[in-house]
Amino acid sequence: MIYFILQRSTKILTGIEIGANAKIGQGLYIAHCGTIIISNASEIGNYPMIFHNVTVGFGGRHKTFGSPKIGDYAFIGVGSTVIGKIKIGDNVVIGANSLVIKDVPDNAVVGGVPSKILNYNGSKDFITIRIKL
Repeated sequence: MIYFILQRSTKILTGIEIGANAKIGQGLYIAHCGTIIISNASEIGNYPMIFHNVTVGFGGRHKTFGSPKIGDYAFIGVGSTVIGKIKIGDNVVIGANSLVIKDVPDNAVVGGVPSKILNYNGSKDFITIRIKL
């Protein structure tokens, strides 16, 4: 009952909804409050940076039906949607307003609807907190 009250209060005050069973590593940075949804079965690695209007959610078809696994040091830009049983590698940048429905390799920068790999410069210039794990 206490969890339900706290979750609803947080959702109303900040617009952020994180499922109770979502696995998120240390150092989560939410740049701005406002409509961030992380589904119950999603997994996010260490030191991700997530902006507003982002959905990390359950969906997909056939083999991709499920929730995403996102690696360490991921940068998820404004308005992005990451759905399905897909794997997002370490040091990945997901550009603003992107729809990610396929696996993304380490160090990739993706953008578009549906997203495509733009380059392999990674998130090193976007995420400044880098701790050796």
